[in-house]
Amino acid sequence: MYYKKTEVMKELLLKCIYPLTLIVLSVLQSCTSSKQLTYFQRGTNFKEDTINFVESYIPTIKKGDILSIQISSLNTEASAFFNPYAKTVVDQNLNGSSYNPLPTITGYLVGQDGNIKLPLMGTLKAVGLTNTQLSELIQAKLKDYLREPTVNVRNQSFRVSVLGEVARPALFTIPNEQITLPEALGLAGDLTIYGRRDNVLIIREEKGKRVFTRLDLTKRDAFRSPYYSLHPNDIVYVEPGKSRIASADRAFQVMPTVVGILSVIAIIATRR
Repeated sequence: MYYKKTEVMKELLLKCIYPLTLIVLSVLQSCTSSKQLTYFQRGTNFKEDTINFVESYIPTIKKGDILSIQISSLNTEASAFFNPYAKTVVDQNLNGSSYNPLPTITGYLVGQDGNIKLPLMGTLKAVGLTNTQLSELIQAKLKDYLREPTVNVRNQSFRVSVLGEVARPALFTIPNEQITLPEALGLAGDLTIYGRRDNVLIIREEKGKRVFTRLDLTKRDAFRSPYYSLHPNDIVYVEPGKSRIASADRAFQVMPTVVGILSVIAIIATRR
């Protein structure tokens, strides 16, 4: 009796595998064409193989930035006095064994007055300067205290957010302070097949306002956009396409059918 019931169940399952497979494939099937997925396509002029684009973005220091300032000279002991945060970083590495997804950033905070305060040198105006300009300013003042000083300034607040239809949405810290839109999307694992490449939204803070701009990454004109190079605190949002919405709708539509078929199989199998 048990053997016959098992055989009946196998037969029913085999008969249902084919229609269930068709249903699953119809849910997963997308109407997205290859043209919608291809980056940087040629325009109407197919002979165009070069394109001019805007110069690389050079960030300047803003209020609220946290600056890493490393000072060195021929006298190591004297230089250590001007690097108060170096010991803090070492202590955190030794004592901080637990994982922290938002690690503490140490450095010189640019105040609302646009200034930073350094040992012995006092208050320095930092807002509006590039890292190179601030390095040269500090280096000139250090000549009164150190022999042949060198200064390295890094902005630890250069971060961009990538959200939406990407493989790994996250907030990324950019150590070299230079990143383009494709590079940021690469850090996020690229767009999913459902992401709209022709309508990528970039949100940027400029002159006290938030500016919303959309770029079409399927066209080479994106290289000419001033938004091709990202700025600190930019937000990149990849909008889901119609295929994503249609796929979700189809999944909800066929789910009752799949559940119904499996329920019928279970009822028939238990009654035999």
